[in-house]
Amino acid sequence: MAGTALLAAALTACGGGSGGNAGGDSKADPGQQAAMAISVNLTGDQVKAGEPVKVTVADGKLAQVKVTDGKGGELPGRISADGKDWTSERNASPGTDYKVEAQDTASRSANTQFKTSAADKVNKVSINIPKGSTVGVAMPVSLVFDNPVKNKAEVEKQLKVTTSNDTEGSWGWITDYSGKDRVDWRPKEYWKSGTDVKVEMNLNGVDSGTGGGLFARDYNTEFKIGKDRRMEVSLDTKKMSVTEDGRTVRTIPVSAGTPGGKKASWSGKMVLMAKEGTIRMDSQTVGLGDAYDKMVDYSMRLTWSGMYAHAAPWNSANFGSANTSSGCVGMSDANAKSFYESVQAGDPFEVVGSGSKGNADLGNGYGEWNLSWDQWKAKSATAGGGQNG
Repeated sequence: MAGTALLAAALTACGGGSGGNAGGDSKADPGQQAAMAISVNLTGDQVKAGEPVKVTVADGKLAQVKVTDGKGGELPGRISADGKDWTSERNASPGTDYKVEAQDTASRSANTQFKTSAADKVNKVSINIPKGSTVGVAMPVSLVFDNPVKNKAEVEKQLKVTTSNDTEGSWGWITDYSGKDRVDWRPKEYWKSGTDVKVEMNLNGVDSGTGGGLFARDYNTEFKIGKDRRMEVSLDTKKMSVTEDGRTVRTIPVSAGTPGGKKASWSGKMVLMAKEGTIRMDSQTVGLGDAYDKMVDYSMRLTWSGMYAHAAPWNSANFGSANTSSGCVGMSDANAKSFYESVQAGDPFEVVGSGSKGNADLGNGYGEWNLSWDQWKAKSATAGGGQNG
């Protein structure tokens, strides 16, 4: 309150009012106005961040309030119906100098300032889609948090997806394969090719809750939906069909996971997560002992736990006839090369037929497409769940 008190004193001295004048006449000049006085809920130079700024006028009505930080950023806010208070729509951020400027309906002005202390703990976000990317029709927006998020509803309210064609979708909270909290935005149905998407994460100053800390910045990304390309692998026919815009353009003989046990393939709706090229695959890293350890070409990730589609020339005798791999979908070098060159991250990849080990966990890749729309919306932390973009 010290800052506010100094403000009021300074304004009274400059503006005349009841404090008298230089001539000693005790009568107030009727032509002079009393100084404008405001109070702010956050005062001093060690203010705890993570709550809205509230500005209250002592008398009269507020006409305008501007709260800016040292970098020129401005906190948006609204004046109450009675004109007495202004409250920011966003929280004060940690480690920030703020300047408060107010004006009332009588054209009087007042200002003050405060500084928030640094956060004891800062939460951060990892975003799956880099800005400017083009992705397939099944790619969700996926945010993984460094620290736990207990205030899921408060965090979710700060996340906004805007699309060029009002795509309907919803946020849903799950546990990532890493064990961290994660929230994904999935359209009701696969994206339409050509859709432009903008994601705004207005998290600066938002409190994650116990053990999570405050967010100290905003995040955003923009991307475009590319060609409608979909893959389906049949464990029964040992073939993979590739469709583009609803038309089958390729059928590739494959050999998938050995039925029964840990070497079976995951089934259900997955998403081609990334094109990783030539990588080392070591069976010991996925709990399969010393079954294999080799460099594998044209590797395309389907799950975090290590299911890929890739070239498997050592298994050429079984393409189209037997599922004998350690869980991945293998194909010839030639087919893998041309397939790898045509696909994009975000393309849907579905495995059907008998002999799988079931669906992977939701967080083991992008497994949300195995849920119905109502099941997915139920994972939102806000009322209603759905959001039109």
